[in-house]
Amino acid sequence: MAGPAHAARRTAGHPQAASSPFGIPCVPGPGGVRICSGTLANRVPSWDGVPLDVDVVLPPASQKGPYPLIVGLHGFGANKVAGFDNPEREVTYAQQGYAVMAYSARGIGLSCGVPISRTPPACDRGWIHLADVRYEVRDTQYLSGLLVDQGFAKPAIGVTGTSYGGGQSLMLAVLKDRMVMPDGRIVRWKSPRGRPMRIAAAAPRIGWSDLTYALVPTGRTLDYRAHNPYGHHIGIVKKSYLDVLYDVGLSGYYAPPGADKQADIQNYKRALDAGPPYPRGLVPYLIHQFTRFHSGYYVQDGLPKAKRETPAPVVIYNGFTDDIMPPTEALRYYARARKDFPKARVGLIFGTDYGHPRASLSAEPTIANREADALFAHYLKGDRKAKPLDGVVTTTQGCNGAPELGPFKTRTWAGQHPGRVVLRDQRHHRFDSAGGSSVNSTATDPAGPATAAGACRTVDAARDPGAATYELPPAAGKGYTMIGSPTITAQLSIRGKLPQIDARLWDVAPDGGQQTLVTHGIYMPRRGERTQTFQVYPNGWHFAAGHVAKLELLGRDSPYARPSDRSFTITVSRLRLVLPIHEHSARRRIEAPKRRARAKQSPSKSPASQGNGSGLAARPSG
Repeated sequence: MAGPAHAARRTAGHPQAASSPFGIPCVPGPGGVRICSGTLANRVPSWDGVPLDVDVVLPPASQKGPYPLIVGLHGFGANKVAGFDNPEREVTYAQQGYAVMAYSARGIGLSCGVPISRTPPACDRGWIHLADVRYEVRDTQYLSGLLVDQGFAKPAIGVTGTSYGGGQSLMLAVLKDRMVMPDGRIVRWKSPRGRPMRIAAAAPRIGWSDLTYALVPTGRTLDYRAHNPYGHHIGIVKKSYLDVLYDVGLSGYYAPPGADKQADIQNYKRALDAGPPYPRGLVPYLIHQFTRFHSGYYVQDGLPKAKRETPAPVVIYNGFTDDIMPPTEALRYYARARKDFPKARVGLIFGTDYGHPRASLSAEPTIANREADALFAHYLKGDRKAKPLDGVVTTTQGCNGAPELGPFKTRTWAGQHPGRVVLRDQRHHRFDSAGGSSVNSTATDPAGPATAAGACRTVDAARDPGAATYELPPAAGKGYTMIGSPTITAQLSIRGKLPQIDARLWDVAPDGGQQTLVTHGIYMPRRGERTQTFQVYPNGWHFAAGHVAKLELLGRDSPYARPSDRSFTITVSRLRLVLPIHEHSARRRIEAPKRRARAKQSPSKSPASQGNGSGLAARPSG
């Protein structure tokens, strides 16, 4: 069964000695490209012998190799067919002179994933390692090296990927010309025959920079801060999404419980479902493992500063309406790369159609595709006419008949929002762990039954008595366009244990009857700190004339966020909400009345927790 692959490995190091990549037969395709589709019978043994199901598409035979290589990495639960999302892109790239490779990640598809492919002994430990730099990422490096040794590819590689593959793409870009051994050592990346290898450019899509934060956020990343480490305490589980992802992974090969501590996904999930208190030592172990080996943001942290290198050029796409991998993931990397590596080339694209729900995985990311093409043409083919993005491009979300606006292109993220609208509210507002409207929580859950509603989640605008509510006056003139992360600073008084703040920003229609979700977020407050700052996920949104921006703070947003197992009450005062605005002319401050609600009033009687919450009049008071 492994004969063709072994034959391919025997010829490694002898350019053009192999008649076909990995010994996989090729057939003619559109425009003369050669399509080499792997099967169960000719899987390619990886560096540790785990057999991988690989496809390669080559330019027409009339074009002599070696070729610039682009590797496409699929999303979690998918397989090699989705390596480039749309298989037609593989053919298009090959017609343009690239070699193209896509393969099913270990533990997925025919790479030991489905039962028929789980052949012993090679697949005995071929389980999912959840995008580990020592396993899945190294598989990409090893297969690319084999193609170089066989004479089909040049050693400067391009890589792209979606979701699960997007996170790996960023890790590969940060490693660039290095790889990570199973014991954690970082060494130079060389092909099996010893040729130096490197990532020349990467185009990650809807992936992460910090996998722990994406799945179990603390809410403490701030997009204007250069460094945003996860910290030492576990955050709040995105419960509905984690349930969906775990179930999707059941179609592949999870390690049997207890068989591999570093890939014990079933026991990890069981512990997160049970909630705190977690088994002794589990939290520090998981944070260490996932930040060190599963997240591009931290890949170089194990090296002395003198040995850290500027990452490969990247163009990163995330969706504004993606609630599992929001733009926060790209912005965290962007801020650090610009600080630590001033020469790093980082392009950012944020749209609203393509992404995980509330966005759509079936949408076509037109701008991201165009910019990825320019990136690869410039860095892999040396096309100086191709101008890779080194800045930020955004489009806004269009709902309820409102059009999408943009694209807006700026040199920096800060340049997207030179203006701001500021709301200050001095009053006391109180909410607790019971939460608010379960109808609204269900309607805004990105991974729940409302998924069919798409990105535009519209509900009744009645005030939620379980939420602390703040409203700006209706937008005047032509309205204003928010692009960025709404920022909240407030004094917090917390009673009880395991508190959380679930925030939602709404657009309330002029008639006050309906409100549409603009964005939301999850924050784990710090105990012992009076004044705290946090952000909700960024979005691009136009508040049209007469529309009201409305902020809600709650203590529960289940099923999206795992609810706390303890009872708590949070009293908020001196709140400051900043909406980042694209228009220069929108610099204005909106002040709430400064009188306070009486501190001893209960939440059920306090005027600050009933009615309009913020106490704002219909027009600015200052």
